[in-house]
Amino acid sequence: MMGSNRGARWFRPVLVSAVVVPLLTEGLLASRSGSRAEYIGGTRADIPANSSGDIEVSDKVYFIFVSGKMQVRVPYERINLLEYGQKVDRRILAAVVISPLFLLAKKRKHFLTVGFQDNDGQQQAMVFQVDKNDVRLTLVALEARTGQQVQYQDEEARIAGKG
Repeated sequence: MMGSNRGARWFRPVLVSAVVVPLLTEGLLASRSGSRAEYIGGTRADIPANSSGDIEVSDKVYFIFVSGKMQVRVPYERINLLEYGQKVDRRILAAVVISPLFLLAKKRKHFLTVGFQDNDGQQQAMVFQVDKNDVRLTLVALEARTGQQVQYQDEEARIAGKG
């Protein structure tokens, strides 16, 4: 009897963790108001290339990109271009080395370009690689907030962006 009681002592916290942690994670992700993103580049010299962060679209006045302690804010009214596209990488080397089935595997990268006029009236652009699971929410919110329609680079991007 004592042996089975000891086993139950460690099992309960493990079971609770296995159930509670995924639920909390799902809740946190569902409450996000934008997209995980990486700033790839553009005309903003104050943002280091390849900066990972979050695009936030819940603010009613500003498009916001947060990376670490840095925060970039652009008024929605100044955004004049939204473009979405995908880049597909086929895994040919993996197919040759490991298995021909890898020829069928595709890895899509999702890119969002945000064009806007700065305070001096100069055209600026920021290019982000966005998380595929968040891209629809981000595109819909940006269209609603800016009044601009997203320009899709091709039909595959249109399908991925609109669902």
